[in-house]
Amino acid sequence: MYGSNRGHDSIVVYTVDPLSGLLTPLEWVSTQGEIPRHFALDPTGRFLYAENQKSDTIVQFRVDEASGRLTPTGQVIQTGSPVCIVFVSG
Repeated sequence: MYGSNRGHDSIVVYTVDPLSGLLTPLEWVSTQGEIPRHFALDPTGRFLYAENQKSDTIVQFRVDEASGRLTPTGQVIQTGSPVCIVFVSG
C-alpha cells in the first residue's frame, strides 16, 4: 500500500498483514520534488508516477514485484503544476 506525504515530499510504502489488515511502514521514498499532489501506478503495476505540483515534475519509480519497494528510474518529466495522471488504453 502507498501513501503520499506532501509536507515530507515522499511516498510511504506499507506492508499489509493479510490476516489482520495491519499496516507496517516499510520505507519512505523522496518524490524528488515538492508537494506530491498525486501519484498513480501504471496499468501493469510495474511503475509508480509521483506528480510534484510545486516543482512541476512527474517522477517515475520502478515497483519491486516482491516487496513493493520503490526505486527511482531517473525518468523525470517537466510539466506545469501536475496534479493528476490518467492512463488511457489504446
